[in-house]
Amino acid sequence: MDVLRKGWFTESCEMWPGGTFSFEVKEVLCKEKSQYQDIFVCNTKSFGRVLVLDGIIQCTEKDEFSYQEMISFLPLCCHKNPEKVLIVGGGDGGVAREVAKHPKVKEIVQVEIDAKVIEVSKKYLPFMAVGFNSEKLTLHVGDGFEFMKNHSREFDVIITDSSDPVGPAVNLFQENYFALMKSALKPNGIVCSQAGTFWNDIELVTKTLQFCRNQFPAAAYAYASVPTYPSGLIGFVIGSLDPNVKFDSPQITFTKEEERQMNLRYYNSDIHKAAFTLPTFIRNQLA
Repeated sequence: MDVLRKGWFTESCEMWPGGTFSFEVKEVLCKEKSQYQDIFVCNTKSFGRVLVLDGIIQCTEKDEFSYQEMISFLPLCCHKNPEKVLIVGGGDGGVAREVAKHPKVKEIVQVEIDAKVIEVSKKYLPFMAVGFNSEKLTLHVGDGFEFMKNHSREFDVIITDSSDPVGPAVNLFQENYFALMKSALKPNGIVCSQAGTFWNDIELVTKTLQFCRNQFPAAAYAYASVPTYPSGLIGFVIGSLDPNVKFDSPQITFTKEEERQMNLRYYNSDIHKAAFTLPTFIRNQLA
């Protein structure tokens, strides 16, 4: 796990060949190897604390809120009454933190396969791991596939906060995974999954959206700005069992005062609508 060179960390990956992203490290906080992946946490000069899994940046203290809020509130606010939510992955606690804020959510179930990520996040990323403290949350360490096989027609919303499709997260980008989520949803349920960036891997985005469309009568792609992710963007595939859902018109909206009370720093109703407005070449590609 020799990931530093002259005090700098550089992320490179086969998924985005020919380009890298680097940041200056002030202090290494954790270098461990779990049963599933290499875990690296450091404090940086410009981005605060950073979590890296298998050499790929998962979140930085500076901009993590944009990802966590969007992957959570896009599906939650597309649903009329998202009382029971399943989170698959999300071992840093950030998605749980955001889902717990939603006033209509009564119960959150989270399944994370890597207990070491949870442990490390609680110790070094408390600003995210605070999500694990919610009274709404029941946390399971295990395989999300196996969990959903035993929980059919149970959830209003399923959010998959996965790493990129290398290593333990590969299976979360396949059509059989979308079929499994479909079986775990209540009528009119909604799913939302991390789905990559169109600048770096349009083939992945296209395939993931098609898998979702094959299983759900309504599906769409949205995106958010996250400067420390490849190309500065991250995308989400969202699907609904309600064929009449309008993803770009949230069912639930918040006042500015409610946004302030929930400490929403990125998400609002206008951002929600805009997230589904795609550049022309992407709109044509995904049509």
